[in-house]
Amino acid sequence: MAKFSLYNISLKNLSEGVHTFEYELDRKFFDAIDGDEVRKGNVKVTVKVRKTSSTFECVFDLKGVVQVPCTRCLDDMNLDVDTQSRLIVKFGKEYSEESDEIVIIPEEEGEINIAWFLYEFIALTIPIKHVHPTGECNRAVSSKLRKHRAVSVDDTDDDDGEIPDDDFSDEEESQDNDPRWDALKGLNLE
Repeated sequence: MAKFSLYNISLKNLSEGVHTFEYELDRKFFDAIDGDEVRKGNVKVTVKVRKTSSTFECVFDLKGVVQVPCTRCLDDMNLDVDTQSRLIVKFGKEYSEESDEIVIIPEEEGEINIAWFLYEFIALTIPIKHVHPTGECNRAVSSKLRKHRAVSVDDTDDDDGEIPDDDFSDEEESQDNDPRWDALKGLNLE
């Protein structure tokens, strides 16, 4: 993790009280971290570390914009990031993650590298389905999807070139009204 040495916080040298660290995550950071979800971005990070007698409470405030691939057309799209996260750090014999919020670091080292934590906090803010607003998806990809999409006889053809967001609700309705099953509904199985 030498390429992320900028994100090392030396905890053993901190005096009691609150200490503030600021970082700016840019394209270089996201290229170096090599995560699956976020490709580019510009996120400002403020980390407040409060040292008590035995623990360090780190509060992360992340604000900015990241670029992720659209779920529908795979073109990059911007997503706002505005989140706060918390991490409790304690000293111990070896590194371990006790829970989502508690990390044990070796007392001999006395420092924590927060680069991967920053990436995870950003990745957790990204919704599962992230698509462009209506009309902004890549038209060529949208028309190919529309062309190869399975449609029921009840669907009407919209000429806007967009795949509707409510695909799943259409499937459920068509299953309820499928005439192929009408003959089986009349069977008495008792």
